[in-house]
Amino acid sequence: MNLLLFLVAFGAGIAVSFQAAINSQMAAAVGANSVVAALISFLCGTAALAVVAFARGGLPDALAALPQQPLWKFSGGFLGAAFIFCTVMLVPRIGLLNLVVLVIAGQLITSMAIDHFGLVNVAMRKVSTLRLLGAAVMIVGVALALFGDRIAAWLES
Repeated sequence: MNLLLFLVAFGAGIAVSFQAAINSQMAAAVGANSVVAALISFLCGTAALAVVAFARGGLPDALAALPQQPLWKFSGGFLGAAFIFCTVMLVPRIGLLNLVVLVIAGQLITSMAIDHFGLVNVAMRKVSTLRLLGAAVMIVGVALALFGDRIAAWLES
């Protein structure tokens, strides 16, 4: 696999953690309003993407293709908005680490299913036994991150 692409993916993970932390601070700054903070986040992201889309060109052709698309293809925006809202709302309530490990667990399980079965028209990539084992190790890591202190206290008693 391409190391550069792996590094970009790793950087995206770093960005998600900072984004959640920053957005929760924005929510606190606007009267603990998670919806407004999520909206501000999306408006800033939309402005940045608009600049890039105009700079790359081809925007009129892309927009002209939209009416022919099935409605489910528009759900990504709603899912993204739900994700941003959830991060803004949950960081102050459950903490950034708990949020991120649970998000990773959800992404891991769902991504394996999407790849294995080729859901939403992605290329089918069968999940091997070794990949399942790797996912299980990560899920154990999630459990340790969430409950490690309680497990250690229970073992010591």
